[in-house]
Amino acid sequence: MHTAAHLLDAALRQILGEHVFQKGSNITAERLRFDFSHPEKMTDEEKQKVESIVNQTIADDLPIHFEEMTVDEAKKRGALGVFESKYGEKVKVYFIGESGQEISKEICGGPHVEQTKILGHFKITKEESSSQGVRRIKATLS
Repeated sequence: MHTAAHLLDAALRQILGEHVFQKGSNITAERLRFDFSHPEKMTDEEKQKVESIVNQTIADDLPIHFEEMTVDEAKKRGALGVFESKYGEKVKVYFIGESGQEISKEICGGPHVEQTKILGHFKITKEESSSQGVRRIKATLS
């Protein structure tokens, strides 16, 4: 499910814009909750586009790997990260996609799958306000 959260983050930034940043998440084996910066409710069309991008990326069967590095090195390599202080001196950066053509680079504690196709079908079950300027998506994999 952590991998799905990374794919969701990348799709949201693609559809809604670069202002989107993760604000929090709660991930279990059954579902994910993903909070992100965005000033307004998503349209049905935006949600459908995000779902389609995530499912296409899953179908593309992209490789996933991680490298351990300092937070500064992660930033230099373009990795996204919100909760840097909780990771300590070294962080794991997960890369989704072929080397040099990654669709996602994020600091994360994992766990992750090794190929996107393992995830199955991604479905947004709810999109709502979490707080001012923050939206929340709930989603599942099947």
